[in-house]
Amino acid sequence: MSKDTFLKGAFILTLAGVVVKIIGSVNRILLSRLLGGEGIGLYQMAYPIYLLALSISSAGIPVAISIIVAEKVALADFRGANRVFRISLGLLTITGIVFTFLLYFGAGWLVENQFVRDPRAYYAIAALAPAIFFVTILSSYRGYFQGLQMMTPTAVSQIFEQLVRVVTMVFLAFYLLPLGLEYAAAGASFGAGPGALAGLLVLMYYYWRYGTALNAKIAMQPIIKQEASGKIILRIIKLALPVSLANIMLPIVSSIDLLIVPARLENAGYTVGQATELFGYLTGMAIALINVPTILTGSLASSLVPAVSEAFTLRDHKRICQRTAMAMRFANLITIPSFVGMCLLATPISQMLYGTPNAGVPIAILSGGVIMLGMHQITTGVLQGLGYTAIPLINMTISAAVKIVMSWTLTAIPAFGIKGAAWATNVDFALAALLNMYFVYRYVGFRINAQDTIKAITAAIIMGAIVLLTYDAVMLKTLHNTMATLVSVCIGGIVYSIVLLLLGGIEQQDIEKLPKIGSKLAHLLGKIGILRK
Repeated sequence: MSKDTFLKGAFILTLAGVVVKIIGSVNRILLSRLLGGEGIGLYQMAYPIYLLALSISSAGIPVAISIIVAEKVALADFRGANRVFRISLGLLTITGIVFTFLLYFGAGWLVENQFVRDPRAYYAIAALAPAIFFVTILSSYRGYFQGLQMMTPTAVSQIFEQLVRVVTMVFLAFYLLPLGLEYAAAGASFGAGPGALAGLLVLMYYYWRYGTALNAKIAMQPIIKQEASGKIILRIIKLALPVSLANIMLPIVSSIDLLIVPARLENAGYTVGQATELFGYLTGMAIALINVPTILTGSLASSLVPAVSEAFTLRDHKRICQRTAMAMRFANLITIPSFVGMCLLATPISQMLYGTPNAGVPIAILSGGVIMLGMHQITTGVLQGLGYTAIPLINMTISAAVKIVMSWTLTAIPAFGIKGAAWATNVDFALAALLNMYFVYRYVGFRINAQDTIKAITAAIIMGAIVLLTYDAVMLKTLHNTMATLVSVCIGGIVYSIVLLLLGGIEQQDIEKLPKIGSKLAHLLGKIGILRK
């Protein structure tokens, strides 16, 4: 029953995140073609409810459980760690049942009181009820395994959950479509339930698989006085609530953007249609794209929470600094070249992915936010691991308030327009990250390593120059934007990696920590002579 190393766990979660994103993208394409605009509209009226449940259960609760479990494990109190899991499982089972019945019987109330405008969406909302139950229980298992710093169960369960969900959604939507769009949309919504159940069964299997080793550790440990159940429950709530609220803030800020940006664009002189189109370029295309590089930084943050919590419990300040530095360095190694690449190829990428060059300007502006967004995720993980879960929430609230003021002001200025809204989003990311950095420095004493950052920046600048030259050369020869963009991105990635290795920005121990291929790759690069020990 060996736990994953900090970086190995992050890479495992990253791989799972990429697979889940790919499956989700295929699902959106199939479902859109199957249901059409009207059917997707019915489905989207119910889907935010599932997202709300998911944001609470997959963010706040697992983080809280993982922090407490990591503390217990650090003190070799495996009985206490298992007790935290069992108490949380019992609590969340009751919570899941309550919210499942509330949603099922409340679906009609939502329609009758015009919170949901189309009465046909009733079936799609009611069909989500089973998912709420399974997703809530699922969060307890994920928090427990993450607290043990075992990320493989969470990663495998995420993949199975998404796969079963998508297959069920598409099958039921296709099977029920002859009965009417409302039933097809309900079938698509119902798919979330079997998906969550599949993920839960995977985690239950891992719990059974490691049960013998866990019971052996519990049997060997001396009797330790355990915390009262009520105290554990209160601590879970205290830790989970700020994280859940922070996660809910993202859709809230998006909703505020919906109210502010199009209206202020109209004040800047755009028509309603033009304002809607520009808003789509910003939120539906540019923001969706800049979230892609942060799959790794999000995984690093998830892996960082129990790792920091364990070190904090043992009062091992040096290990906290080491893990924070390692996470921040890897975040910069990913986000800095992502910023350069997206900024330089913004318009070609927009044309390749979305079939229009018009999202290029928002993508170019928001690309700078990638670095700050990654920094914000890492620092949030550190603060949560230290038990300061409320601080990132407060910082997000402050930065969101500043963003609202800037969006309101800049978007209405004709010279800025949608660019003003993009810059306001950048300021939001930057302010939240810098506020978090202040508190990380205050509690940990951590500062970003300037030497490592300069190496990453140098490699990214060289990569950028090669990317531009490659794009122009391939475009001149083939006149095919997609081909030129893909070739440029691939060559840019290779150039960045080689330059970084030559500069000593990646060391042997970094490569060795990669799962499966790390040791062999490090040995090969060492033989060539381009890897620093």
